[in-house]
Amino acid sequence: MAAGNRQRRNWRRLGGIALVGGFLLLNGVAWMQTWAMTHFADAGQPPPHMESLSVPQKAWLVLTGVQVARPRNDHTPRDVGLAYEVRRIPVGSGESLEAWWMPQTQPRGLVLLFPGYASSKESLLARAVVFHDLGYDALAVDFRGAGGSSGQDTTLGVREATDVAQAVAYARQTWPARRLVLYGVSMGSAAVLRAVAQEGVRPAAVILESPFDRLLTTVRNRFRVMGLPAFPSAELMVFWGSVQHGFNGFAHNPADYAAAVQCPALVLHGDQDTRATTAEARAVYDRLAGPKQFVDFPGAGHDVPVAGEAQAWRAPVARFLDGLPAGP
Repeated sequence: MAAGNRQRRNWRRLGGIALVGGFLLLNGVAWMQTWAMTHFADAGQPPPHMESLSVPQKAWLVLTGVQVARPRNDHTPRDVGLAYEVRRIPVGSGESLEAWWMPQTQPRGLVLLFPGYASSKESLLARAVVFHDLGYDALAVDFRGAGGSSGQDTTLGVREATDVAQAVAYARQTWPARRLVLYGVSMGSAAVLRAVAQEGVRPAAVILESPFDRLLTTVRNRFRVMGLPAFPSAELMVFWGSVQHGFNGFAHNPADYAAAVQCPALVLHGDQDTRATTAEARAVYDRLAGPKQFVDFPGAGHDVPVAGEAQAWRAPVARFLDGLPAGP
């Protein structure tokens, strides 16, 4: 009897050690993954396309992480036929944003363009061409941590909202008579929404492409795309991201920010997007307080195609801009 009791105690002790060890391991992996996701490396790799990876590759990626390369600009507006000037926008503490100003001869307004996660303003060139063709100046901006801007990390739309606000302040000071339209894709759209809700930005209109509704949701989606259980890994990554960057990631919810948007808004979304689903885009759209339009792109994923299919993207954008009320 005594030997049996000792054996049961030993098994309970081993079980407790295994649970604590598993908890610590899971937290360690989550901390490492979060750090790698939000801190870019000069010698890193582009973010992998999870959908194309094999199961062993996905498992290895989860265990080891990936050093994401700092987004670069390998092309300029000149490569797509646009004249441009490089502008520097100070954001305090010795930091600055790099932007490309692509002027029109008789502009109808100015569109400020903001890229998605792990992307630079180079990714916005095809869209800038459309806006320019529609008669607008374009100002494409690198967030801190990307392209020609200072820094080496990202906060997935939190600090980037301050970048949006600083870019808007610069535009209002430099071109005071211009009507300002804000365009953001994915993380860029989250930053635009947060800038309106928490930074007091008041544009004439916003165009939001592929928005996610909550940071926690979009992190969960990454695990689902990999065929892995999202709980509790997504919650741990948001928690450790909050610790590492000093903000509450569980409150970083573009769907909540959307309630502050009273200007006209256009939401663009690919109906096959697995990273920011239709339900998420609709959650953002439903909370928008002003006049609004929602456009689905059949068959498109998280990156709605523009180059090569410009007319499909251009048409709803043109209708939206044509319908804006006159004035700045």
